[in-house]
Amino acid sequence: MFKTTFRISKMDCPSEEQMVRVRLEGVDDIRNLKFDIPGRRLEVYHAGGYERILTALEDLRLDTELIFTEEIEPVGTEEDSRQQRRILWQVLAINLFFFVLEMLAGFIAGSMGLVADSLDMLADSIVYGLSLFAVGGTAVRKKKIAGAAGYFQLALAVLGFAEVIRRFLGYGETPDFYTMIVISTLALAGNATCLYLLQRSKSREVHMQASMIFTSMDVIVNFGVIVAGICVYLTGSKMPDLIVGTIVFILVGRGAFRILRLSR
Repeated sequence: MFKTTFRISKMDCPSEEQMVRVRLEGVDDIRNLKFDIPGRRLEVYHAGGYERILTALEDLRLDTELIFTEEIEPVGTEEDSRQQRRILWQVLAINLFFFVLEMLAGFIAGSMGLVADSLDMLADSIVYGLSLFAVGGTAVRKKKIAGAAGYFQLALAVLGFAEVIRRFLGYGETPDFYTMIVISTLALAGNATCLYLLQRSKSREVHMQASMIFTSMDVIVNFGVIVAGICVYLTGSKMPDLIVGTIVFILVGRGAFRILRLSR
């Protein structure tokens, strides 16, 4: 078995990690992938030469550079994979639950901040789900799933923007600040639980580190909606809710474009 290390300069988030995973799906010799997103590095454990792997990575145009390759003794990775899958299923379930809860609460309370935050939870669910639901499938199947998920997320973001514009123009009531604060606090607890589960894995391969980055951003978004709810209470205006909603919809739309890049 060989271990080949690459530097991928433009790999800085879970979307790029998934792009790499999908691109390398068709390379039969690969046994395991270990990602270091903060260090922009990828370790590939494989049989045979590295040339096909390097060519596949270069096709992504993420500025890939071969660092070194070496022959090693075979290393068992099945237990690590099972642990990662178990944790990702737990995190996925939490994110899907709060997506539904925040979406319903957002419509009931008239809060675009909650609706936007629910879509942010959905964006995370898509990233986690891509590496779970399509496991064992072909690269083509994974790309189709990524494309459908990306377009769905983008459509929701566009609809959210349209509703924000409508409310900026004077339509819609001032949101229920109490519901905003309570539901966002629950979502904050959910994301904190996800972060704990991911940190407890102590894994260098990121699904884990990358997912922790994603979840940490969600915690910031939750705080933003809570602050918006407090500002709605203090000012009696719906503007804080709309501002936070706009910011989060931008993040959701950006995430959708990254997922669509994965499907190419």
